[in-house]
Amino acid sequence: MGLIRYVKEEIEVIRERDPAIHSSAEVFLYPSFKAILCYRLAHKLYLKKHYFLARWISQRTVRKTGIEIHPGAAIGKGLFIDHGNGVIIGETAVIGDNVTLYQGVTLGGTGKEKGKRHPTVKDNVMISAGAKVIGSFTVGENSKIGAGSVVVNEVPPNCTVVGIPGRVVKRDNIKIPRSDMDHVHLPDPIMNELKNLKKENENLKRRIEALEGRKGEANEDL
Repeated sequence: MGLIRYVKEEIEVIRERDPAIHSSAEVFLYPSFKAILCYRLAHKLYLKKHYFLARWISQRTVRKTGIEIHPGAAIGKGLFIDHGNGVIIGETAVIGDNVTLYQGVTLGGTGKEKGKRHPTVKDNVMISAGAKVIGSFTVGENSKIGAGSVVVNEVPPNCTVVGIPGRVVKRDNIKIPRSDMDHVHLPDPIMNELKNLKKENENLKRRIEALEGRKGEANEDL
C-alpha cells in the first residue's frame, strides 16, 4: 500500500469515528494520527531487527503525543485512538481491524510472563477510557470494555465487560456495529447487585412482619 493511500485511509477512519472533526486538515493535528504513522515506521524497522532505531522513534513519539505504542506490537487496519493521552500498547500485543481505544487505555502484561505476555484484541473491539487489559489472553471480536474496567481474563466474542475485576455482563451473538461507540451507557453490575439486595431485604422484612403477626394472634388465642 502506498503512503498516500494509507494516509487517506487513516483520515477516513478518524473522520468516520470522531464527530468533532470538521475537515480532513484537522486530522493532521491529532496526536493519534501522528502516533499511528510513527508506529508503522517503527514497526517496519523492528521487524528488520533495527531495534534501537525503532525504539528511538517510539519514545520520541511518546514525548510528542502521550501515546506509547511498542514497535513490536502487531496492529491491524483502522485503529482509532480517541484523544489518546496515556494509551499504552505493549510489545507482544496484537490488535485486529477497526479497533477503538479511548484515553488512558493500557494493553499490558503482568510483568511475570515470558514470550507472549500482552493481550490479543480481535476485530471491532471498543475499549473505553481508563480501562486496563492485563495479561496474555484474547478479547473476542465485537466486544466492549467499559470505562475504568480492569480485565485479567479471557473475553468471549460479542460481550460487554465492566468492573474491577472485569466481568461479562452482556453476551449475545449479534454483531456490534462499528458506529455503536457509546462507552457511557453500559450495564452497572454493582448497582444491579445493590438493587437485588434491597429487594431481598424488603422481602425478608415482610416475612418477619407476617410471622410476628401470626405469633401475636396465637398469643391472643391463648
